[in-house]
Amino acid sequence: MSPAYLGPTFEEMLHPSKIDPEVRKRALEARKKDPLAPINLYNVTWRDENNNIYYTVLPKELTGVDANIVVLYSTEFPSGSHKVGAAYSVLAEKTLFGEVDTDHHTLVWPSTGNYGIGGAWIGGRMGYRGIVILPEEMSQERFDLIETYGAKVIKTPGCESNVKEIYDKTWELRRADPDVRVLNQFEVMGNYRFHYYVTGNTIIELAAELAEKGIGRGKVNAFVSAMGSAGTIAAGDRLKQEWYDHQIVGLEPIQCPTLYNNGYGGHDIQGIGDKHVTWIHHVTNMDAIMCIDDIESKRVLQVFAEEAGRETLVRRFGIDEAVAEQYGRILGISSIANILGAIKTAKYYELGSDDVIVTIATDGMDRYHSVMKAMAETYGPMDEAEATATIRGLMHWQKTDWIKRGTPENRRQWHNLKYYTWVEQQGKSVAELNAQLDPEWWEKHQQLVAEIDRRLLEWRASHPEA
Repeated sequence: MSPAYLGPTFEEMLHPSKIDPEVRKRALEARKKDPLAPINLYNVTWRDENNNIYYTVLPKELTGVDANIVVLYSTEFPSGSHKVGAAYSVLAEKTLFGEVDTDHHTLVWPSTGNYGIGGAWIGGRMGYRGIVILPEEMSQERFDLIETYGAKVIKTPGCESNVKEIYDKTWELRRADPDVRVLNQFEVMGNYRFHYYVTGNTIIELAAELAEKGIGRGKVNAFVSAMGSAGTIAAGDRLKQEWYDHQIVGLEPIQCPTLYNNGYGGHDIQGIGDKHVTWIHHVTNMDAIMCIDDIESKRVLQVFAEEAGRETLVRRFGIDEAVAEQYGRILGISSIANILGAIKTAKYYELGSDDVIVTIATDGMDRYHSVMKAMAETYGPMDEAEATATIRGLMHWQKTDWIKRGTPENRRQWHNLKYYTWVEQQGKSVAELNAQLDPEWWEKHQQLVAEIDRRLLEWRASHPEA
């Protein structure tokens, strides 16, 4: 078996300063000079070359609330999204446990975008052949990136919420080729572990840094995340262990309110709202579900995307010009949905100037130029009046509707919704599903981080050439 190329441990992704200095130096040099070189695996982290976290504190002139809304942005990750971290964790674990090898297996990455892009990038750097499956109505930029990274694309019918069609295609591929290995982000716990350990602990350390700057009191009151695979929201599990009164708030589209209303439908907040409850989503630990409108998310993004909108942010709302330009680069549709959800959370929980809400910008504008062009064609280009009305109407005046609390009854309902996908369609047993009701099931998966890091260090010692 030819050895795959492996990269950092969980601990090194959390603290890249712990990577061998020579390896870290080579990785940082390769970011711009050779971004497809395998050494770039060591750039999978929330921190820059100076070990500073990629984040921004949203101006209150923009959010319209007193609470501090902090956004971790992931455009600086390889492939332009933090989903590459989940893809790496999943494939590294599968490699270390001998479930895949580069000589025999073709990897299949079911996705609605960023995980597939990340899987194409990760798989190629680690020496694997890859196929990415995603809905045909996703942005053209997604398809282009996947092919750039060397993976094959299979398009399935529908839009963001048509995940069953993706699952059907994975089963078709498995039956046709025994050497296909499906790395299903909605099911595999490596996705959960990356965000629980790396994203969660990054946020805990950020809270202390913010307090030193006079922002908050050294804690995070709420973590807000829309669910696609529900990997990112796993960071909330770690935060709740640190602060018992922490609130985990999940978001989904109004047009596809699965947890909120057992609903269904199509929407265009690309990357979230996949019309089912994922296996890796710890729903019995979630404190609220809130719904966000997809057109509102795209309308706000249009303000940042267009020059007239950014100029309005500067002139009418006092946003620093450099900040407006930065937001026009680091925010995508689901990023805006997360920000709107954070504003809704601040209002609903009546959080104030000493409180901190953290959310995530999953990807940036580079994924959505075609979507923004279509928005301008449909609704007209932004001018000062439109941009002002959009910021005031959709951000400052965000409503506290479409909210359900995580009561014991609601949490059990959210858990029960897993049955239809995972037992009836994907072959899990009722016993496996019921096991997730025990907190110990999740704790065991969290504790595997140390075992995986140990195995990776042993592998590294025995493969000095890789």
